[in-house]
Amino acid sequence: MRVMITGGGTGGHVYPALAVAEVLEDSQLLYVGTSGGLEEGIVARWGVPFEAVSSAPVRGMNPIKLGVNLYRLAQGVREARELIKRFAPEVILATGGYVSVPVVVAGRLEGVPSLVYLPDIEPGWAVRFLAFFASRVAVTFPEALGYFPSRKGVVTGYPVRRELLEARREKAVRAFGLEENLKTVLVFGGSRGARSINRALAKALPELLEVCQVLHISGQLDYEEMEAIRSHLPEGKRSRYHLFPYLHREMGLALAVADLVVARAGAATLGEFPALGKPSVLVPYPYAGQHQERNARYLEGHKAAVVIKDAELGAKLLSTVLELLRDDHRLNEMKENALKLARPRAAYAIARELTSLARGTR
Repeated sequence: MRVMITGGGTGGHVYPALAVAEVLEDSQLLYVGTSGGLEEGIVARWGVPFEAVSSAPVRGMNPIKLGVNLYRLAQGVREARELIKRFAPEVILATGGYVSVPVVVAGRLEGVPSLVYLPDIEPGWAVRFLAFFASRVAVTFPEALGYFPSRKGVVTGYPVRRELLEARREKAVRAFGLEENLKTVLVFGGSRGARSINRALAKALPELLEVCQVLHISGQLDYEEMEAIRSHLPEGKRSRYHLFPYLHREMGLALAVADLVVARAGAATLGEFPALGKPSVLVPYPYAGQHQERNARYLEGHKAAVVIKDAELGAKLLSTVLELLRDDHRLNEMKENALKLARPRAAYAIARELTSLARGTR
């Protein structure tokens, strides 16, 4: 089967696509993204062929910028049509982000069926728009079905990469040089980092490191600042603070060893934390529409997460994390509640839908 894959902008759009790619055995794949976009680097590390097309956002633009971006989208459709003619895909998988728009539209014009996957609880503009052109829309949870025509929607769950599902705590302890019997808090802000989380953590570190060890993925932007803070910690605490600008293949190990995760509430939160049974403190990004807020409140409503507003992070992060670390019963309860939301066969479910579309049985 020949499958064209598209999705970009954040890891939450790229990694689900790659998780599906893992189970599409004996298939020929082509990933279509933006030149220089985050997805290009990630896909290159996975060894999947990559091509770039033009794309741009259209919401919240002034008239001049809107005109320029609409032209870029139209150019992207033309480029995607040329790629489709050359690659001849039997089906298209789109996981969101603006780059998905020209590819799915081009597929419709060229008669290629497409499946759009929504990782969030609530769809953004791109997925809402693409639903009109898509043959099927796959969603993570049943609550998201109401945004789409009933004849198109299917609940598959969030596809999680094998390396996350197969990672083991014992290996992570060795890989990161952690203390075996000390609780571990993983802190990260998504594929692009999060300044407010980094600053709140910097303030909390001296007291937090008295009771746990911290794996911190700061993002490239704040890495040097956080490294300077690390260098001024007392030796006993410095050895408990493990700082990284970004983790790629090691992310599965970081999640495997974490007793508690502090993170934004992007799309991956809904799939990866339940799949691995991770209790979490979620800080929705306040400028992402309502998507992250809805994701966070969904996990909170199922008692798998605690939510802190971004504006209250500095005041509440330390006390919230310490309270959870000192309550093993609650951590275990959150873990079990998260696991109940998991759909470990999600990648296979999406692969089956793609196969059905390619064969024309949908």
